[in-house]
Amino acid sequence: MSKTKRRYVCQACGGVSHRWQGQCGDCAEWNTLVEDTPASVFSLKHDLSAGGRAIEFVKLDAPGETLQRRSTGLAEFDRALGGGLVPGAAILMGGDPGIGKSTLLLQASAKLAAGGADVVYVSGEEAAGQVRLRAERLGYAKAPIRLASATSVRDILTTLGRGASPSLLVIDSIQTMHSDTIEGAPGTVSQVRGCAFELIRYAKESGCALVLVGHVTKDGSIAGPRVLEHMVDVVMSFEGERSHQYRILRALKNRFGAVDEIGVFAMAGQGLEEVPNPSSLFLTGREHPVAGSAVFPALEGTRPVLVEVQALIVRLQSGATPRRAVVGWDSGRLAMLLAVLESRCGLNFSAAEVYLNVSGGYRLTDPAADLAVAAALISALADKPLPLRSAFFGEVSLAGEVRPVAHAGLRLRETAKLGFEQACGPDDIGDVPRGLRYGGMDRLPKLVDRIMAGA
Repeated sequence: MSKTKRRYVCQACGGVSHRWQGQCGDCAEWNTLVEDTPASVFSLKHDLSAGGRAIEFVKLDAPGETLQRRSTGLAEFDRALGGGLVPGAAILMGGDPGIGKSTLLLQASAKLAAGGADVVYVSGEEAAGQVRLRAERLGYAKAPIRLASATSVRDILTTLGRGASPSLLVIDSIQTMHSDTIEGAPGTVSQVRGCAFELIRYAKESGCALVLVGHVTKDGSIAGPRVLEHMVDVVMSFEGERSHQYRILRALKNRFGAVDEIGVFAMAGQGLEEVPNPSSLFLTGREHPVAGSAVFPALEGTRPVLVEVQALIVRLQSGATPRRAVVGWDSGRLAMLLAVLESRCGLNFSAAEVYLNVSGGYRLTDPAADLAVAAALISALADKPLPLRSAFFGEVSLAGEVRPVAHAGLRLRETAKLGFEQACGPDDIGDVPRGLRYGGMDRLPKLVDRIMAGA
């Protein structure tokens, strides 16, 4: 009989090692390797070609029942999901502690239950009375939700199997669940993987929409094995800064809709409020033109959002080391853009401190923000305010070229919708909305000339 090999699994990233060591070789975390349950060694003598149950194949174009999406009652939640909940879908939602995940799901559950849906909310972190207190504060104390405080997956599935399957099952959170068939404490890689598998299988077989709340690590990724994100249909991230009132629900993976679609919420005394027009939230307080301020029409999924980019240039005495500070944008991309402005446009930032901020705590990842950042930097350096009702977008290359970006027409329509009068961007973008003056440019020095001329 062959000797069973030991293996150790990292509880932070799921990496496997055949000997114990203090530091995980994959994620560099300390004291996270735990011995896993020994698995039987697979033998080539085992024949899997017989003894199984024959499965039935169907044609792709075979007639069948069309799955109807169900609205959560929150339009911003539905937008991020791609139009609503799909029966049998498994959704994984992650976010920082205290960001509002449980509040959002409780509000959506209450609205669904008030509309006649059967909703089950299982909390492994709070007692039923604590969840009831939060529901009273949010104004949903009388919502017909079936509430339970449990952590055993066997008990949960046994209870649900006694009657008709619910329309929505919320598990808060998957890291608190455990199965008595798997060794290890709740939250370990094997427990999270096994419990999620059983819950997802129940959702697929019963047609119940499943939402799993997931904890996140210090770098913002969902804790547990990476395979968990592959098992589910939708991965959502609830983001935001505690010092700001807004929250963004972002779809990172979606088998039933667009990826990177967002829903915007604002934290208020009565819970989370929907923000149907996020641009108005990020552009408040712009009554007078200020040097170093530029507006950028960002694109999140299919939704354009106008945000303000702010730059500040501080001249230093000779010999001092200049500082670069960035909030809401990539610091490496700022360094590249400053080099392009110095090399291709003849501007001098080497003897000045540069501070860049995206207002409202918003974080930009769109490469089309290059031109707006460049406009803010040039305006701050020259101490010349940009026109108040103007917007800038376009990608800047190392050669100083202004390159086209995706969905320019959608960005311009949102710009014109909010009452902006002019926009600057790449050449050859097609039709421009009526009432909006557009200035196209192919090279970055033309932007410098326009700002210096006050145009």
